[in-house]
Amino acid sequence: MSSSITRLPPLLFPATARHTATVIFIHGLGDTGHGWAGAVENWRRRQRLDEVKFILPHAPAIPITCNWGMKMPGWYDIHTIDGTPESLRKHEDEAGILASQAYFHDLIQKEIDSGIPADRIVIGGFSQGGAMSIFSGLTAKVKLAGIVALSSYLVLSAKFADFVPKPDVNRQTPVFMAHGDSDQVVNIALGKTSFDLLKGMGYNAEFKVYKGMEHSASLEELDDVEAFLRERLPALGDNEGKSEL
Repeated sequence: MSSSITRLPPLLFPATARHTATVIFIHGLGDTGHGWAGAVENWRRRQRLDEVKFILPHAPAIPITCNWGMKMPGWYDIHTIDGTPESLRKHEDEAGILASQAYFHDLIQKEIDSGIPADRIVIGGFSQGGAMSIFSGLTAKVKLAGIVALSSYLVLSAKFADFVPKPDVNRQTPVFMAHGDSDQVVNIALGKTSFDLLKGMGYNAEFKVYKGMEHSASLEELDDVEAFLRERLPALGDNEGKSEL
């Protein structure tokens, strides 16, 4: 990872009960972790994710080609955004993608080092963040609890298999992909193609479409993410695991 990249520490939402699970949720291009703080509050409002710590990383400011080279928060450079499935695949910033992948793998490892098992960690994100959650999650060397990818796609798809570790420990890890059918930024065709590629490679992905939703998140979608998190990270209670200590 480039030493010239300046990274702010992530925004943290500590677990409100005993910390037994962690969700890392990654924002999209031009946003910050604060942009998803409201969604985290939404997921926590019914007090069904009390044992979950949420980590909302902030992307570093980097030059973005489609923004006339001006710096903005981004996980990797994007050359063109014109609403076509092909545009986001042009001139993919492999170095930037791999630098961000290393950062997210480090965040995962820090949670493991703090005592949270890998199978109690979910990585997710929106748009560019969702693309990084798929890539970082499926190329992790530890088996995760789940992956969430909203309004996103598979980066480096032509050689994705080259980045998958042996053994491929996340081949059966549930991947929840969601997309609006009116998305003018990340065309739903790219999301569906990415889903089809993952299924074709044997990954445990599902793809849900939200009618009329643009490049954004709806309350229905956020509720579906909450349900996925609850299924993948069920509460263990205060006594779970104490006999093993």
